[in-house]
Amino acid sequence: VQLQASGGGLVQAGDSLTLSCTTPGRRVSDYAIGWFRRAPGKEREFVAGINYFGAYTYYADPVKNRFTISKDNAKNTVSLEMNSLKPEDTAVYYCAAELYGSGRGSYDHWGQGTQVTVSS
Repeated sequence: VQLQASGGGLVQAGDSLTLSCTTPGRRVSDYAIGWFRRAPGKEREFVAGINYFGAYTYYADPVKNRFTISKDNAKNTVSLEMNSLKPEDTAVYYCAAELYGSGRGSYDHWGQGTQVTVSS
């Protein structure tokens, strides 16, 4: 499955930004979708995940209560709404997919990243 991530940009601390991930040609409802990020000089880390039928969501501790992952099957899109952004959220964000996945397991397919930069 091909994944397309978009929505990154340069914002100030405290601002909001929404990232989108689409699965052209495939039904997003068949896939668990996860968001990951890699900051400069750091390992890639899990940010948020949603299971394939969209009922369960998972978040990393640093983003809990600030980020919200959601799935819109009609638009074939998974969104990551990011609020109260902090400079430490600066990273390249990637979406990933797992067929019929739980949302917190391993991911088999990866999209290109989108840069999020939060200035202080």
